[in-house]
Amino acid sequence: MPNWSAQFVAAPDSDRNAVLFRHEFTLDQGHGRPTAATLHLSALGVCQAWLNGRPVSADLLSPGWSSYEWRIRYDTYDVLPLLEEQSVLGLAVGNGWYRGRLAWGGVRALYGDQLAAFAELRVGFADGHEQVVATGDGWASGPSAVGANDLYDGEDIDGRLQDDSWLSPGFSSPDWGGIEVVEGKRDLLVASGTPPTRATQELSPVSIWSSPSGATLVDYGQNLVGWVRVRVTGPAGTTITLRHAEVLEDGELGIRPLRTAKATDNFTLSGGDDVFEPTFTFHGFRYVEVTGWPGGIDNLSPDDLTAVVVGADLERIGQFRCSHDLLNKLHDNVVWGMRGNFLAVPTDCPQRDERLGWTGDISAFAPTACFLYDVDRFLSDWLVDLKLEQDHSGGVVPVVIPDVLKKLPRPPGMEGRNTPTAMWADAAVWVPWTLWEAYGDRAVLERQFDSMTAHARQIRTALSDTGLWDTGFQFGDWLDPDAPPDNAAAAKADKGVVATACAFRTARLVSAAAAILDRPGEQEEFEAMAKALAEAFIRHYLQPDDRILSDCPTVYALAIGFGLLDPDREAAAGRRLAELVEESGFHIGTGFIGTPFVLDALTQTGHLDQAYRLLLQTTCPSWLYPVTMGATTVWERWDSLLPDGTINPGEMTSFNHYAYGAVGDWLHRTVGGLSALEPGYGRILIAPRPGGGITSAETELETPHGHTAVRWKLESGALSLDITIPPGTSGLLTWPGRADQELAPGTHHVEIPIDA
Repeated sequence: MPNWSAQFVAAPDSDRNAVLFRHEFTLDQGHGRPTAATLHLSALGVCQAWLNGRPVSADLLSPGWSSYEWRIRYDTYDVLPLLEEQSVLGLAVGNGWYRGRLAWGGVRALYGDQLAAFAELRVGFADGHEQVVATGDGWASGPSAVGANDLYDGEDIDGRLQDDSWLSPGFSSPDWGGIEVVEGKRDLLVASGTPPTRATQELSPVSIWSSPSGATLVDYGQNLVGWVRVRVTGPAGTTITLRHAEVLEDGELGIRPLRTAKATDNFTLSGGDDVFEPTFTFHGFRYVEVTGWPGGIDNLSPDDLTAVVVGADLERIGQFRCSHDLLNKLHDNVVWGMRGNFLAVPTDCPQRDERLGWTGDISAFAPTACFLYDVDRFLSDWLVDLKLEQDHSGGVVPVVIPDVLKKLPRPPGMEGRNTPTAMWADAAVWVPWTLWEAYGDRAVLERQFDSMTAHARQIRTALSDTGLWDTGFQFGDWLDPDAPPDNAAAAKADKGVVATACAFRTARLVSAAAAILDRPGEQEEFEAMAKALAEAFIRHYLQPDDRILSDCPTVYALAIGFGLLDPDREAAAGRRLAELVEESGFHIGTGFIGTPFVLDALTQTGHLDQAYRLLLQTTCPSWLYPVTMGATTVWERWDSLLPDGTINPGEMTSFNHYAYGAVGDWLHRTVGGLSALEPGYGRILIAPRPGGGITSAETELETPHGHTAVRWKLESGALSLDITIPPGTSGLLTWPGRADQELAPGTHHVEIPIDA
């Protein structure tokens, strides 16, 4: 940790408006030209910085969201090109996660009621002299053109107050005053380990029209996360209002799924040529309702309203396409859903009064995320907060990270004893294991091992006398398609069956991690735990006819996918799962826990045809039903939008929720045929399994070793493959009825005859 000179500084009087801070300084003389200038920047809130009127970086909503009670991130920037002999360092701070609304119920300022800025600029000179410019005495604070600002509710900007002269030397205003130091926060600073949030794309409207009620509506053609940059000229004092939503209902903006989130930006015109960009909020939206536009809709051009797409600045590493257009659209939707929900933390949804780091969602989606983008740093940093929250919760992993729910009354059903929750709390084990498999860096297991073992031991204390995990609160197979709209936990799958299966998987993975880390004591401990859980599962949940208690797709998918059954029982479970899928008319019958594993369970037990028919179903409930309804992201519910075009009547409905996008992992491995035989793709499995009438697929991945790709097509009675294996690795090509083929680094073309 640096020996800080800077302090966190706040404005003496600050309400919910954004606050500005500035400091004017002259470079020390007699030391020659500066050779380095490094700015360390943080905030209680979210901040932006300018040096001599120019942005310090393209980062947005910095320093993001962490468990502020124990760590506050700071970012570091090279600002030498911006430095001048007479310089002004300016900072703007908004509410963000620190002082804005979080979760439901209208609660705000869960971490503190003071916005504060932290900046330390270190300027190095050729002779070794260092000049330090740091927030503290001598700084000034003042009002901003940004009024109310909130991640849920939106942002107000008054163009009449916009004046960049505060960023120039010599500025003075009677509206500006001093600062006060905020004590007790500086020691919590840690260097940011996560990719920043940035603007990643811009979109123009595809349509502007009047709704049946006469409202002006704008469609961007894509459900996205970010805001709208507005260019407008009109009479001073005119206010333009933008209200955002993901869908339309009855031709009007569908705002009910937002719950209490206002998702509304207000811009007051200066009378000149205004540009408004609300960078202290974000919205999940496809549609915008515009009111107050000067001259009305006839004076509104697509160039006036540019959607700015915002998210974590991640490197795209994985690609997938195939001959099935609806599957390609589904995959695109998965990607867009991830882009919108990897913002500061991996969130459940980006639009309503929630946007929390739900652990169950990322437990389901992590394998897909790790293939599509390089999320090693992003999720590793989030796991730091998971461990901190767990350590301060008696070893129990909360259901959201950072855990704001601990500051609120517990929802119904979650009162009472603090106990772990299957799949949600299992993120402590499943996510680091997924990172290890994807990127091959055992450091994530080393960092998280204590968290992993603590979670597994918490499960053990929660087991009943039967050896089953059938106690405490459980979400179960959340959002089973048969659950009523107002009771997402009312799944077909018995919660004890689900939780015990998850506990078994967790114990096995912790044991495997212990083996990798050469921890024989823990390896043996959790091997024994897994064995005992499997025995209890078989004893209590397996019926005499080999059916599993509650006899529904999820219980078979988990039992097969997690390896709970011997070969004969696994085969019987596979047959029963295939029967259930056929009886449903090949409609999905699983919720959050079963869905990531159901296609693999069918494939593993020899029911590939049923897996493809389930995948390619287009009527509700199915993966492709939302695509046929015009979805551009993955929905929270299988029927978030009903076939008649109305919004699901449930109080909880999101149209951008990546959990069911976990199917991307199966697309990459089974349709595309590309997966890791060893962690980090040190050895690569090439195993496409065509079906469902799909005639070709292309899958590519930038692995830690380099570029790998599988391209296949069915033609002239053969499977034609073009394969790329990166240097320093090897591949294994498998095909049923054919001897496995070793592949050296380089490119390979293989033709496999296929029986008609």
